[in-house]
Amino acid sequence: MPYTIQTHKLTKTFNTLKAVDSLDITVEPGEIFGLLGPNGAGKTTTVSMLCTILKPTSGTATVNGYDLISEADKVRKSIGIVFQDPSIDDRLTARENLTMHANLYGVPASEQKDRIARILKLVELEDRADDLLRTYSGGMRRRLELGRGLIHYPKVLFLDEPTVGLDPQTRDHIWKYIKELKEAHDITVVLTTHYMDEADRLSDRIAIMDHGKIVVLDTPPALKETLEGDVVTVRANNIDALNKLVSHWLGLNQTRIVDGALEITVHNGKAALPRIMEIATQNNIYVESLISREPNLEDVFLHYTGRSIREDNSRELHGLAAAQRRAIR
Repeated sequence: MPYTIQTHKLTKTFNTLKAVDSLDITVEPGEIFGLLGPNGAGKTTTVSMLCTILKPTSGTATVNGYDLISEADKVRKSIGIVFQDPSIDDRLTARENLTMHANLYGVPASEQKDRIARILKLVELEDRADDLLRTYSGGMRRRLELGRGLIHYPKVLFLDEPTVGLDPQTRDHIWKYIKELKEAHDITVVLTTHYMDEADRLSDRIAIMDHGKIVVLDTPPALKETLEGDVVTVRANNIDALNKLVSHWLGLNQTRIVDGALEITVHNGKAALPRIMEIATQNNIYVESLISREPNLEDVFLHYTGRSIREDNSRELHGLAAAQRRAIR
């Protein structure tokens, strides 16, 4: 079966900044493919190229079998997009927003009423269909945007940071809708996020991206298994000294200090706890807390990039969101 998306050395450069650097990925039909990385990693730029919003500087790609450059119109007709920044008109009702989008994508007038009713039911907004968007909560607007991206029955749905700015409960609901939308419409989903739990819960496969490159790509369980052990987290009054002592006495090189705590990767975390406490006590180091857990995607990101994923207010490219909105009008 051919890939839904395939890229070959896909690259985007802005002046001296290489936002996406020789990207080679394949996305299987029907999977949720996650692009995980901090703001500025190149995720949004990658999606913008795959959606034909930005032209690649070099390299090639196909989406649904269509060439990104020579068949851009066919690519656009076969995809749906939910942008990171809101792109719905709050002066219109939900039904009016969906109708406008259906017209933009050439949905036959004879089918629009049924499709819109189906989408409103799917995202549980039937009772608010004729209310102005300005009366909606952030979560309701996001659900409508997800539904709007499906109004023309796309084969691929691109979700760029779909839950940014939402509270944990609303994020959890959005995750549920993404799963349900995928199953209901048998679509392929490409998800960009910097939320570890979001990538872990939704994605069939994850590509960790940093500085425009794919650092590692695999299923969430396989990525966590690469760390080969448990993660022990220690908080103490002299963390630097404890780090040196633990590394020396246990012969470990899998230690790092993150947010003032010592994190140690060991094969058997629970068995290591008494020895770590013993080392600290013998050297007059006061241990505030000591826990062992299984690795998570944050640990994987730290392992492969050498730093923690960061959440900030930066954007990969000034004005990119505005360019995205102009491109689909």
